[in-house]
Amino acid sequence: MPPEQGSPLVLLADIGGTNARFALARADEIGPIATLRTTEHEDAGAAIRAFLDRAQLSSPPQTAALACAGPVENGRVQLTNSDWHIDAEQVCSELGFEDVILVNDFASVAWAIPRLRETDLQRIGGGQGLAGAPSVALGPGTGLGVAGFLSNDGEDVVIGGEGGHVSMPCVTDREAAVLADIRKGLGHVSAERLLSGDGLVRLYNTVARLDGLEAPQRSPAEITDTATAEDGALCRAAFDMFCEMLGTVAGDLALTFGARGGVYIAGGIVPKAKEAFANSRFRQRFEAKGRFRDYLAQIPTWIVTHPEPAFLGLMRVLRGTASRP
Repeated sequence: MPPEQGSPLVLLADIGGTNARFALARADEIGPIATLRTTEHEDAGAAIRAFLDRAQLSSPPQTAALACAGPVENGRVQLTNSDWHIDAEQVCSELGFEDVILVNDFASVAWAIPRLRETDLQRIGGGQGLAGAPSVALGPGTGLGVAGFLSNDGEDVVIGGEGGHVSMPCVTDREAAVLADIRKGLGHVSAERLLSGDGLVRLYNTVARLDGLEAPQRSPAEITDTATAEDGALCRAAFDMFCEMLGTVAGDLALTFGARGGVYIAGGIVPKAKEAFANSRFRQRFEAKGRFRDYLAQIPTWIVTHPEPAFLGLMRVLRGTASRP
């Protein structure tokens, strides 16, 4: 925990559909991170209170910055993959904060891009990137987050949105068959429906069903770790399709944003399976855009290995070097 003197103590949180991660920070120092399951707490206020109770502070923080996995509007957010609704004014009133800042979780990751060092990244192909050009942050976890970043004449700008909910494209006949099968149950198949933890499981079960195979119940972590799985070939087929589809979506985003500064892949899945991901066909599919193959070949793609890039972004927002949403 940061020492209880000097510059003001602040609360940071990265709140997703499965986990809420909390830390205390002061200046550039971020304290130990505590992870709480969202399903074990009634709402965000209860989770924050539980974290602060454990911290046993003599003087609690007066400011909180929360990165939230959902669209932030007028100081409120409904998490996309949780029933938590967070209202900044309500959190202030209930917990005694003077100020609570809500930021979309992947907008926070995008704000962190200038602070990521070489040791926070693993390159997966491409050139060096073009200084001053736009960049994109995306990442599959409980959901699929997307945000754009641009530094224009010394002023940084983040373009948030809900890019994870665009319609999932298919490139191969195999993918078309998978999407057609999934569409029977879901109707609209967004990118997040496949490029997320639940999406990886959905791909695994669908591939098994189309191939007439028995599919033991698997978690996303078990599917990505195929070393000891009896159904290793099926797990690999699902993860390979996941990586290729992510390459297609990442390439689409790079073209949409003109992201010649690079594409940064964060989230809860890829960094934990970075070696298998690096050996996948992600990069080939990223570049497979016909006449713009050469354009994309120059764009670097990075796995963000920093454990909490959203916290780095929140610190920039708190210091006033990034705009509030």
